[in-house]
Amino acid sequence: MRERRHMLPVWFFIGMLLTIYGVIILITSIVDWSQPSQAVLAQYHPGLWGGILLLLIGSFYVLKFRPRRPSGSNPNPDHR
Repeated sequence: MRERRHMLPVWFFIGMLLTIYGVIILITSIVDWSQPSQAVLAQYHPGLWGGILLLLIGSFYVLKFRPRRPSGSNPNPDHR
């Protein structure tokens, strides 16, 4: 009997990386909330918005390209 191998799409791993980076940036931005830098437009907290955006995009890719069984596969081909 031949087994079918299912390859994971690269977009799943890209989504994982974006989600992890988003969480890191979001946590860092929340920790630094009370001490904003003196940079231009720092009052808008770009790290917070960037972290949220990365988290949302990464979560979308992870959920869309997550590994799952093909819909037409029978887990026990001998038993019909």
